[in-house]
Amino acid sequence: MSTSTTSVPSSFEEVVQRRRQRIDDALDQALPSADSPPTHLHQAMRHSVEAGGKRLRPLLTLAAHKLFPSERNPMPAAIAVECLHTYSLVHDDLPAMDDSDLRRGQPTCHKVYGEATAILVGDALLTLAFQILADSYASDPVASVALARSLSQAAGSQQLIGGQMDDLLAENDPEPAAELLSSIHARKTAALLAASLEMGALVGARGEDRDFIDRIHAMGISLGHAFQAVDDILDATAESAELGKSADQDASRGKCTLVTFHGLDQARKIASQRSEEALAACRSIGGDNAFLVQLLEWLASRGH
Repeated sequence: MSTSTTSVPSSFEEVVQRRRQRIDDALDQALPSADSPPTHLHQAMRHSVEAGGKRLRPLLTLAAHKLFPSERNPMPAAIAVECLHTYSLVHDDLPAMDDSDLRRGQPTCHKVYGEATAILVGDALLTLAFQILADSYASDPVASVALARSLSQAAGSQQLIGGQMDDLLAENDPEPAAELLSSIHARKTAALLAASLEMGALVGARGEDRDFIDRIHAMGISLGHAFQAVDDILDATAESAELGKSADQDASRGKCTLVTFHGLDQARKIASQRSEEALAACRSIGGDNAFLVQLLEWLASRGH
């Protein structure tokens, strides 16, 4: 994924802002109110979710649905992914994990509310993700089961959680295998990005076309590797204020990244190659892919 600066049409930026606002409004409706008991927990949940961020995963879900849209509403699937993603960030930031002080430009959940509350916030958001799917697609059990399967597979011990486990075990390993590093990225980052796209496609008009869903998933894996490569590059080159999270965190914890393993130039080549893979896949899939192509191009040039 290239990190060179590219111009993004203002109309695209406007569309992104409108969709982010719709996502934020839906999250506001789905989350327990801050004054409902236990208020400490619900305020902490809202602190973590309302900190914002790129809302990339729900944007991808909405964009994948738009390829071949149906009357099914993709928004519940989109915000379920965001709830699960935010849970993973809250837990990743804990002192026992990455020990981060800053996330999405705000103090991390455990810094504001304490470690025990942060653990419960993660648990609650993970649970809420599947409650949203069950409640929102109750009248369409085939879609409901498919969505729950996609999200749970991406988030389980063989994917996201397993990738985090191996990432922790690989800290301060002077010579981790290249295959292990790629596997960690595929599971810790790419799996949930692929599920975000897959879930949007599942509630679209071609949701029962297994070949189509597999192609969507493969595109998401390429995107995930590109996204992680850019993250590694930014962690090594950007400032915390730009990232909205603690910069140079990987190096301070002895993590092996694409930059430390391959060097900055090669990491940029890997990012560009995997980004081009995702873009080529998106163009070949067809449908109403203009926004998704622009979204992938925007990710290629992101500075945070």
